[in-house]
Amino acid sequence: MANLQAILAYQEIDRKMFALEREISESAERKAYLRLRKYMEGAQDKLDSLEAKAASLKTEAVELTKKYLATEETLKDFENLDELVENGGADIEFYKKKANSVLEKMRKIKADLASLEKRIKETDEEYKALKQEVKGKQKDYKEASEKFNAYKATKEATKKEIDGELKAASVGVEEEVLTRYKTKRKEKIFPVFGAINLGRCPFCSMEPPIAEISKLKGGGTIECEHCHRVLYGE
Repeated sequence: MANLQAILAYQEIDRKMFALEREISESAERKAYLRLRKYMEGAQDKLDSLEAKAASLKTEAVELTKKYLATEETLKDFENLDELVENGGADIEFYKKKANSVLEKMRKIKADLASLEKRIKETDEEYKALKQEVKGKQKDYKEASEKFNAYKATKEATKKEIDGELKAASVGVEEEVLTRYKTKRKEKIFPVFGAINLGRCPFCSMEPPIAEISKLKGGGTIECEHCHRVLYGE
């Protein structure tokens, strides 16, 4: 029971630290900083994506150009068509169809190339515009970061004072209990310890199993299965 009282006293001091952390977390300075940091991170991801897209489109354009030139090369097969026809060794209709097929293929490739060039240009313009926007936001991000750090600095003395109180209070707490408390604190759970109220968790109102409640006799503790806080007897 003495150890329970010790951790409860520690928790009361920690309540001041929790309030301070919450104040900092909800400050306008932090919100502005996080908003710009999120933008900068997202913008960089977008820039990387646009770079990759542009590189892929350019590679596709190179391959399509090669295909166009290779297709164009096949037209040489028809250079001596008149001579073949005159000598009676060629079917003019067959070669006309084949030549038209090659030309149609070239027109299709040319259209695809034009579409690719347009997409490359659009991607390049989007990249440059975003790059310029990011450049302007970098100054805002730097200023927001400096303001947030300056704001946190004004709370440093209070934080150190509470840290000192917590250190002094921790002397009377068993190491295992304190470790358990700090672990849950890191998980953003607060308060960590609470007295069960009418057979229910005072934080989430869930009712622990009867077998668990029986463990509370004699100063024992249990963990709420729902909110994971540590409960002790009324």
